Amino acid sequence: MTDKLTVSVLGTGIMGAAMARNLIAAGHTVRVWNRSRDKAEPLAADGAHVAGTPAEAVEGADAVLTMLYDGPAVLDVMRQAAPALRAGTAWVQSTTAGIESVGELAAFAREKGLVFYDAPVLGTRQPAEAGQLTVLAAGPEEGRDAVAPVLDAVGARTVWTGEDGAAASATRLKLVANSWVIAATNATGESLALAKALGVDPQSFFDTIAGGPLDMGYLHAKSALILEGRLSPASFAVATAAKDARLIVEAGERRGVRLDVAAASAERFDRAAAQGHGDEDMAAAYFASFDEDAEGTEGTEG
Repeated sequence: MTDKLTVSVLGTGIMGAAMARNLIAAGHTVRVWNRSRDKAEPLAADGAHVAGTPAEAVEGADAVLTMLYDGPAVLDVMRQAAPALRAGTAWVQSTTAGIESVGELAAFAREKGLVFYDAPVLGTRQPAEAGQLTVLAAGPEEGRDAVAPVLDAVGARTVWTGEDGAAASATRLKLVANSWVIAATNATGESLALAKALGVDPQSFFDTIAGGPLDMGYLHAKSALILEGRLSPASFAVATAAKDARLIVEAGERRGVRLDVAAASAERFDRAAAQGHGDEDMAAAYFASFDEDAEGTEGTEG
């Protein structure tokens, strides 16, 4: 392989579209596919070839990058792509798929002779658009030079967690990181909801913790989305966060660990989605604290 590759991106939602654009900007030939073609079509203006099927998208690819909803969706799409997949093609699997699903995907890769990399990412819309994601990756060392141009185009750094993608060491780390992000997001929403209920100005809360160990940039970023009604477009959607929370709970249960905060977070995301906030930023879990007819805060779009 040369440094300029033909890369197929399967899944062009919030993250996949941004990753595809950065691959194009890095000089790679990019072929894209999405189940809803309208989400892939805008990439044609950036120079991508928009394919009608997964098999068409992966034809002639040096590397395939998957960024879909979950593990079963990835397996289904890769099975559709199978007739056009070449043995030896690198597969960068960036969907947050869950530990057991990664094992299934790695088995499919072995069956088709693909070089499998478990490569979920840390970051949301803005870092994805800026090519500043952190890529968590596991896969064979001898093939890393071949996938490095792909990982370098979509991320600011790559953290290698192991040589066996099937062991899902990268996904394990991703689930731990996401458990913290999800907990912090819901803690932010609950604190603002309680402030509203008690008649406390949120700014007085921010001022009280300013500069101390309880202060954090993430609190201010997510609070601003809620208080200023800037929940769309989502950086990371409520519905996707609910899926990830369930994967975290399942991972813990399978290993004898009870994760009460993650379980409660999944329920909050589900309630917010049922109220119509599923496509909004996951900070919209804030609304799960209220009955549907009593949502919101002043200055917040409900």
